[in-house]
Amino acid sequence: MKNAIPQRYAIPHRYATRPGLYFTEDGGADAVVRSETADQVWLCVYEPVDQPTAFFNDAIRIFEDSPSSFLQQIHEHAVCTRIIESLYVRETLFRMEGPNYGLWYVHLPKAWDGMRYAYRVDGAWDPDHGLRFNPYKLLLDPYGKGIDGAMQLDPAAFSYQCEIGEDHKVRGSAFGAMSTVDAIGKMPVSVAIDDRDVTKHDGDPVHPHVPWSKTVLYELHVKGFTKNAPWLPEELRGTYAGLAHPVTLAYLQGLGVTSIELLPIQAKQDELFLQERDRHNYWGYSTLSYFSPEPSYATAAARKQGARAVRQEVIDMVNALHEAGFEVIMDVVYNHTCEGGVEGPTTCWRGFDPLSYYRRQRNNIGHLEDTTGCGNTLDFTNTHVVTFAVDSLRYWAKRIGIDGFRFDLAASLARLDGEFTKHHPFLYALRSDLLLGNLKLIMEPWDLGPQGWRTGGFGMPFSEWNDRFRDTTRRFWLTDTQPGATGGIGMQEMATRLCGSADLFATDPGRGCVASVNYVACHDGFTLTDLTRYVSKHNEANGENNMDGSNTNHSVNFGVEGPTGDPAITRNRERAAMNMLGTLMLSLGTPMMLAGDEFRNTQHGNNNAYAQDNDITWLDWDWLYQTKKTPEMRRLEMVSRLISIRKSLGLYHHEEFFTRLSQLGLFKPSSRVQWYLSDGTTPMERDWMDTGVRTFAMRLLSVDETDILIVINGVDQDRHFRLPSDCGWQCEWSSGVACGVRPGHGMFTERLDPHDFSDDNWTNAVSEDDPINELVDMVQAQLAAEEKLDRPRSVRTTNVTADPHTTLVGADHDDGRPGAAVRGRSAQGNGILDIERAVDGDDGETSAAEAASLAHDMWTIPALSISVFKRMQ
Repeated sequence: MKNAIPQRYAIPHRYATRPGLYFTEDGGADAVVRSETADQVWLCVYEPVDQPTAFFNDAIRIFEDSPSSFLQQIHEHAVCTRIIESLYVRETLFRMEGPNYGLWYVHLPKAWDGMRYAYRVDGAWDPDHGLRFNPYKLLLDPYGKGIDGAMQLDPAAFSYQCEIGEDHKVRGSAFGAMSTVDAIGKMPVSVAIDDRDVTKHDGDPVHPHVPWSKTVLYELHVKGFTKNAPWLPEELRGTYAGLAHPVTLAYLQGLGVTSIELLPIQAKQDELFLQERDRHNYWGYSTLSYFSPEPSYATAAARKQGARAVRQEVIDMVNALHEAGFEVIMDVVYNHTCEGGVEGPTTCWRGFDPLSYYRRQRNNIGHLEDTTGCGNTLDFTNTHVVTFAVDSLRYWAKRIGIDGFRFDLAASLARLDGEFTKHHPFLYALRSDLLLGNLKLIMEPWDLGPQGWRTGGFGMPFSEWNDRFRDTTRRFWLTDTQPGATGGIGMQEMATRLCGSADLFATDPGRGCVASVNYVACHDGFTLTDLTRYVSKHNEANGENNMDGSNTNHSVNFGVEGPTGDPAITRNRERAAMNMLGTLMLSLGTPMMLAGDEFRNTQHGNNNAYAQDNDITWLDWDWLYQTKKTPEMRRLEMVSRLISIRKSLGLYHHEEFFTRLSQLGLFKPSSRVQWYLSDGTTPMERDWMDTGVRTFAMRLLSVDETDILIVINGVDQDRHFRLPSDCGWQCEWSSGVACGVRPGHGMFTERLDPHDFSDDNWTNAVSEDDPINELVDMVQAQLAAEEKLDRPRSVRTTNVTADPHTTLVGADHDDGRPGAAVRGRSAQGNGILDIERAVDGDDGETSAAEAASLAHDMWTIPALSISVFKRMQ
């Protein structure tokens, strides 16, 4: 018979509306936790033995050698304490009152910022029916704002009896007997953070609030982006503080992106199968705590100070990004937890209420439903799971300052009775919340469940990753350009993607093109450069016999698998990469880039680098500090200019679609866009349906600004284009520059001479009196020691500013001289034949006026290129 809980530890029910730990004005704290099916719950507080305990007057000390078991003793006493000599720690257990509508309560008479605590829960052990309560296991507070420690691969981490073999494999049955091994010292604990300060937001910078129509997303990993950054002192590399460093921010501003999308920064834990192989989850899609930031990305100094300092470093990072004008979007993983399947460890949710948190197989309740490929799926048909997720999101938005969220495997969050619906209560909760409903909400619109591909299916106000854009762009510029390619992407499909994918996203009245998050590469898959270097994935480093990762990448290698010194192959690869980036930035919708794609980052063919916390995934910045402009720098300049062009065009600064498709799949007339074939004529119905038509132009019309013409030449031959004759045109940007050529006015392309452009990198322009000079000397000395420096720094030259309209990668041309201007080669292909027929006419004669008009309208577009023209005033 358990004793009654003293009144001083009971909480009046009117205060217990939400789970969590809340500091109170009496110097204590209210602790509330949810468990609808438990028999008893304890709050456990941990203190050092060599310090006076805060609970001496009320706690009954219990002993290891008592005739009664540990479990019996904690049931007998409302408050009890014990000393674990091996850990030099005191554990005080407070028996909680409940359940009251599924909630358990206790009031601590004393509580402090930085207090370490956890929970223990007792109840039925009936694995066949999904019940696995085990009071010997420590459970993190689901609402805990800080975390201390990490799980050890030890039998103590598992609720069932098991052993860890010499091969690090876990041996035991999740449906066997309950483990009685105490988890203390083997598992992380929660850390209390006092958030009552009403001045905590004073001095915070204003959020940028970038409109959707002006957003350019940039996906990066906090650690990977800065781990090898030479401008950072060693202690800041791979950290939140490193991302907030002024030089890091200046680089991002120079690139021109507007919104930084962070891979998960919520606290993570390696999956069991990775721990068994002594590997780590680098990406972070294995959440341990939904309120706590990942400690390993904080500086060593912050980690030493504790959970509050770690969180403050995150807040400082967000504030610094805001101050620099960037939004911060956070990738979140609410579809599953780090506990995995029933064989996984017990860290939190499984120990509190396994029936409520996770989806169960209908005909076998002891087993979990898995639509995520990660062993479990959180049950968003449970109101309390929805509330838990919303509370977590609001915390990150309100307290940390996050501007939006990208939901991993979001289709799993919107399943009712296993079926996806855009009317799911969780989606309504996000829409209707006064805070969250006004943030950027991005869905990854698929999972591994039945009918898991749901692109376009989420409705307003959600944006979604557009995999159709990804695959269309890759196929058009990569696989369809290869000899013998059949059944490829034609003008209609490309035009649909360029115009914002109305066929997928015009689902609700008022839903616009910005709902389409366009991308070519992301963290999951090949980098942009690897798409042009590898036909097959090369994931051998993952230790899974290259069986993991997607086999469908729509990638090509242009004749050689991997890096090559062949200049022709290198040019073709660079041009293909710029074609894809050009399509991305010149399409209606919300563009998203993968960090590093702007400077040819490679993962050496690994398209599933989730467990590669090393140089495979850490960005390499050596190119930035060379004395000469490297190919990486050349691409960076091209990409930065491309982003700048997009941001300068009001034609993209709206949310409406340019045009819509009819029910027959044909384009409806539009006053905002016009289409042309290479001979200047308007495409007919047969042209739209012909997948062989790969050369066309899209004109964007504007009443109050300059028209834009996007010209696509998807064939491996230069093509003559007759541009609209009602005005003159100026080429603003062309992917052909990657091969040393750009569109030419007349019958030939314009070849670019590298001698007209400076080869000196910015490092040569740094004055010896400039504070950054010391950094440049230090980095170049290190590169020289590693034999990575292109030439000694002592060789200084005058920096020359190149023509801002071109960025030359460099290529050898017909006469053998690099970049020589060649004007005598005839153009090939149907484009010239169309023009010749138009010139000759039926009688074979052309008037002088017609010839002059054709000369004025005629442009020659480089093979396999995308170009943007601006109407001349």
